[in-house]
Amino acid sequence: MFSLDQLTAFVAVAEELHFGRAAERLSMTQPPLSRQVQKLERAVGVRLLERDNRRVVLTEAGRAFLTEARRLLALVETAGDLARRVDQGAAGTLRLGFTATSAIRTLGPLLRRISADLPDVDVILHERVTSAQLDGLLRGELDLGLGRPPFDTRLLDSRIVFREPLCAVVPSNHRLAVVDRPLTPADLAGEPVISYSPDQARYFHELTIRFFAEARPRIEQRVQQILTVTLLVAAGRGVALVPASARHLGVEGVTYCEVGVPGEPVELHAIWHREAANPVLHRVLTMLAEHDEIQN
Repeated sequence: MFSLDQLTAFVAVAEELHFGRAAERLSMTQPPLSRQVQKLERAVGVRLLERDNRRVVLTEAGRAFLTEARRLLALVETAGDLARRVDQGAAGTLRLGFTATSAIRTLGPLLRRISADLPDVDVILHERVTSAQLDGLLRGELDLGLGRPPFDTRLLDSRIVFREPLCAVVPSNHRLAVVDRPLTPADLAGEPVISYSPDQARYFHELTIRFFAEARPRIEQRVQQILTVTLLVAAGRGVALVPASARHLGVEGVTYCEVGVPGEPVELHAIWHREAANPVLHRVLTMLAEHDEIQN
């Protein structure tokens, strides 16, 4: 087989059609250059150059081989550049998990920023509830998740990327839909409540339990997705608590009401495995650290 040094020597001679100029171009002497071309011809099994004391001419085989030699050298150069870019996190793949609600306000701006700052990064999207994202991160199926706490902080790390208020959602014909003040737990006492799965949607389950701690809610359903909660409210099955971004889901027949609830707002986290080695992930995390929020 021939070597890259032999290809480089041949291309230089073929383009210069002069061994002296080709040797000068490659910063080497003429005898080793001639030996490289001769070794290449032996490896290929055909004569690539006709040469005498006066001139150097490409054979027909040499002209055909020159095209492929240039392509191979370009491919090697491109491969090296790609490897360096991947190592720097400027190229590669990011497997990104997200929830339906995170897609409303956060996913789009994040994808636009990655496209602008890291155009050679391919993002593979996985829509999953937070618990499924956490499993995916621990199993190495995902590089980054957009989800809610809690999670095992011994294995996973996170950064808050978006905060928003909690609100109540009620049917549009409900008596509370026209109340012109923040709602309290007492306002919703005795109402049928659409709540969340304590396993698959633990974050919003706990928010709901804390909000209704003194009101003794009548839990009608427990589901995983905020969209499902909102659709059940629209069907008149009860009231619920949702993040303010649920307003953008476009569900008809519901009204979103402010709530007077102390404590921290609803948080969305970027979550990743502490031992993750993907350079793209760390490049994206650096990008996130440069902005308080990834939303516009």
